[in-house]
Amino acid sequence: MLAATEFYSRFREQLAKAIVGQDDAIRLCAIALVAQGHVLLEGVPGTGKTLLAKSIAQALTLEYGRVQFTPDLMPADILGTSVYDLTTRTFALRKGPIFTNILLADEINRAPAKVQSALLEAMEEHGVTLEGKQLALPAPFFVLATQNPIEYEGTYPLPEAQQDRFLFKVRLDYPIAADEMEVLRRWESGIELRDPVKAGVEPVLGTADIDACRAQVAQVVLDEKIRRYVVDLAAATRSAPEIALGASTRAEVLLMLAARAYAAFDGHEFVTPDHVKALLAPAFRHRLILRPEAEVAGQTPDSVLDAVASRVVPPR
Repeated sequence: MLAATEFYSRFREQLAKAIVGQDDAIRLCAIALVAQGHVLLEGVPGTGKTLLAKSIAQALTLEYGRVQFTPDLMPADILGTSVYDLTTRTFALRKGPIFTNILLADEINRAPAKVQSALLEAMEEHGVTLEGKQLALPAPFFVLATQNPIEYEGTYPLPEAQQDRFLFKVRLDYPIAADEMEVLRRWESGIELRDPVKAGVEPVLGTADIDACRAQVAQVVLDEKIRRYVVDLAAATRSAPEIALGASTRAEVLLMLAARAYAAFDGHEFVTPDHVKALLAPAFRHRLILRPEAEVAGQTPDSVLDAVASRVVPPR
């Protein structure tokens, strides 16, 4: 059986062939995949969001689908619909692009609420209802939704209740100068980074490896002190003076599951406070609503979470 450390090592090695300078994003996507969560990617155009999703599907030998969200998109465009067959004179079910393993929901904030809700319901239930029938989605099912942090004209921002469905909100910032030099070097040498196959990403893992990794993650010990630490961190967000709405119970559960996956990738048999603390910002940042006075003072969810973490004493 493939060890979790070996799984992550192969995963990271393959994605690094196409993705340069986004190590944190790669690590968080691997954790979310194993923890059966979903990821909200936020970054300006051209930072590799689409390439990241395609590379994950290629490395894991999984089916890849993409939906470009637009204001005129309908739920049936994602889920599917019944189509009348003239030859048989019956209605045939035509499945939508959501019936895949890795789904890129590109610019999710450009579609109206009813379309966002259709996708988010499928993410939670791992199935969709079409023509009165409940249809299961392929396993594994992993959604990478993207949004542009600077362009809000003509968008429908995700409500907090819907953002809460994502395990992580991952920020893809501009790479450092050395990484951008490496990107230019690869393009100049003839390596097309827009295509994972041409970039050299190989299908070295599969569904069986994901299942084996999840089984190993389930064996990671989570001490009661760590559970208390997770609860205390969430409670601290609810009582923090800078925050109007703190982390939910779902946030606690997802942070706990993600910390176990992170510990397994690190080769640990148990979760440490450092594993929890390292995932606190990506797991909680999109679930918080800051008070207006905190925003005016220039504070961000990440800066507030740093302050919250410093107030909560980790277990020894």
